[in-house]
Amino acid sequence: MSAVRTVLGDVPAEQLGMCDAHDHLFFGSPRLPGQELRDVSAARAELAAFRALGGAAVVQWTPYGLGRRAADLPPLSRDTGVHVVAATGLHQAVHYDEETLGGLRGRLAEVFVAELTDGIGASGVRAGLVKVAGGFHALDAHARWTMTAAAEAHHATGAPIAVHLELGTAALDVLDLLCGELGVPPHRVVLGHLNRSPDPVVHRQAARAGCYLAFDGPSRAHHATDWRMPDAVRALAEAGFGDRLLLGGDTTTAAARSVNGGPGMPYLLRRVAPRLAVELGEDLVGRVLTENPRRAFAANWR
Repeated sequence: MSAVRTVLGDVPAEQLGMCDAHDHLFFGSPRLPGQELRDVSAARAELAAFRALGGAAVVQWTPYGLGRRAADLPPLSRDTGVHVVAATGLHQAVHYDEETLGGLRGRLAEVFVAELTDGIGASGVRAGLVKVAGGFHALDAHARWTMTAAAEAHHATGAPIAVHLELGTAALDVLDLLCGELGVPPHRVVLGHLNRSPDPVVHRQAARAGCYLAFDGPSRAHHATDWRMPDAVRALAEAGFGDRLLLGGDTTTAAARSVNGGPGMPYLLRRVAPRLAVELGEDLVGRVLTENPRRAFAANWR
């Protein structure tokens, strides 16, 4: 049976509810010193604020080695009533030291599969997706290594693969590798950050391939994420790809949380969804927030 693998167990896809398809409760990278998401109380408050606006599910894209705090996710989900999906996977090489990467050589796919099926470390929490990352307009050796392992994990488990596109670029290179060379079905791939490179031709090509397109990141400055997104999303909907669209907040710093004065998770439902409803109509926006994530993140788990 098709189910979404949450931190509290597998949930029938139709029970997922209103979903933030790309966000972070916990995250820490040496590239963002002093801005880590580590506070459990703040994470709980953020989830509660999201829930108060009708939010029912959050997909956390924090991968291996970047402060997932997997053991803290189940009680947060129980306390707030919000489904939480955790990730395995690996980000760009710049987020890790050489010792960490060296320890994963020759066994990366094995680690991904174990975290999807047995659990993350000693937490017992199973990941529900694999998150990997491309580079700026290209895929380096690290990206090819991680995506090859992600494809192996998908073939072993059925897990969806979510991809960080650096500034929204290299979408077609990712699809050529994952779906072309490595045989991952396009509908098992979610491309993130497409709002950061508002190229309508590339967007249509990616959607036509059959993958999901995530427009995320209103918590970010300097990416024109809010004012360009309605046009990009409307163009895809008018071209017949409304069923390929996903929306997320991608909160990656403590300052961006709503409980700390930023937009945070609630902004997706408080401002982004109503703004898009003006362009697309409430019915389509509702389906983008509910039906599309059910299909994107559910799997027939093996």
